[in-house]
Amino acid sequence: MRDRKSSYRQVMKATSLFGGVQVFSILISIVRSKFIALFIGPEGMGIAGLLNTTMNLVNGATNLGLDKSGVKDISFAEKNASNTEVARIVGVLRRLVWITGIAGAILMIAFSWLLSKLAFGDSTYTLAFVWIAMALLFKQLASGELAVLQGLRKLKSLASATVIGNLAGLLITVPLYYFFRLDAIVPAIIISTFLSFLFTSYYRSRIPLEKVNVDSRKVFSEGKEMVKLGITLSVSSMIALLAAYVIQIYISGEGGVSEVGYYTAGIVILNTYVGLIFNAMATDYYPRLAGIADSIVEVRKTVFEQAYIAVLLITPIILLFLIFAPLIITILYTDDFLPVVEFVSWGILGMLLKAASWSIGYVIIAKGDSSLFIRTAIGFSIVLVASNILGYYLGGLEGLGVSFCIYYFVHFVGLATITYFRYKFYLSAEFYIMLVFCSFLVITGFVLGYWDDPLVRYTFQGFLALLSVIFTVYFLNKKMDLREVIRDFINRRKK
Repeated sequence: MRDRKSSYRQVMKATSLFGGVQVFSILISIVRSKFIALFIGPEGMGIAGLLNTTMNLVNGATNLGLDKSGVKDISFAEKNASNTEVARIVGVLRRLVWITGIAGAILMIAFSWLLSKLAFGDSTYTLAFVWIAMALLFKQLASGELAVLQGLRKLKSLASATVIGNLAGLLITVPLYYFFRLDAIVPAIIISTFLSFLFTSYYRSRIPLEKVNVDSRKVFSEGKEMVKLGITLSVSSMIALLAAYVIQIYISGEGGVSEVGYYTAGIVILNTYVGLIFNAMATDYYPRLAGIADSIVEVRKTVFEQAYIAVLLITPIILLFLIFAPLIITILYTDDFLPVVEFVSWGILGMLLKAASWSIGYVIIAKGDSSLFIRTAIGFSIVLVASNILGYYLGGLEGLGVSFCIYYFVHFVGLATITYFRYKFYLSAEFYIMLVFCSFLVITGFVLGYWDDPLVRYTFQGFLALLSVIFTVYFLNKKMDLREVIRDFINRRKK
């Protein structure tokens, strides 16, 4: 029982730590965007956006997904192999990242004229892309160092590197924009990626690892499985980007550019602001699951704990959003974006099922099952595009929100079925009982949103939100004894 409590506490510890990191990163992003808009205006933001987007696309095409597959191999070795083997895998990963980083930079320099024409319509920014190649190299090197920290589960070092790197980038680049305006865009991108690499390298260097020589001639043969899974994950990411692009193109053709803006704003709210809980959890969850991937019993236990806590935490967030959706959207954007409310209110219902399917989906990645992963990625992307197009065609933005609910239901049922027949994986009845009750709460809160009397609507929705908070705290306490967690935290702070 003590081990189970410790396991739940580890999930909460990682979630709270990286939830704070995610919130801090979002705040920095908001502040940076405000200053950039103030100092370089819409034109400058457009230039910076195109340069960054192009760099990210080249990065995705050349990094071989090593930032994800490396985490899996390091985590498994750290759990099951010797310190020498761990050091060897780290050495192979870092060598591979240098190779892909240099190759990506060379390709960007070689095709800088083409990238300029594709992004800006002419060759004006050819030299800018030549310089951005340096940022691409720093970006890949930083991702490699972050993969080492994540794989070894050095959570505090990983959080510190992320927070300090983002803050340093903000403090240095904002004055550059103030003094040099549009001329600061390219230097700011390079400096930001360099600082990220600098701080991640520093925290990685503090980890004591054995000195192991990695033969350059054998680096690809030794890292073959890492590269194989990495390419699969990279292709999957490109498929997701393509699916989102197709949806945007369809909405643009049917409803115009403004509708695309509403869709984009809604997706940012769902995936970035509400979805930050998943990003926070994944930092520790993925390497933890990869370390025990060979034991289906341990996998069931770990996924249950993760899914259980994810659903408990997301339930009050959904209910609070349903109450304050118009206010939240106005704060994040402007009153002009209020048409997004219906889209997001429907879409956020699906986040409850996403919490469960997201937890299950990592089983396939942790197993290193490349062929199944790519097939499911293609299949679910087709379902997403088809449901979104049909939803928008039948009901506009509201129909689009409904389609997200349907998609997440299909995604959850599909993954649960696939992993059961493939690995004999399943979630216990205890989880499904809790999921049904949380679903009842959020669906009731959603339905109450259509009540005509505002006083009655907000009273009952507020009651449900309070009930969900009590429910969440009660069951979290039951699993991990929150009083003891708080007491241990206070004692550590005193020391």
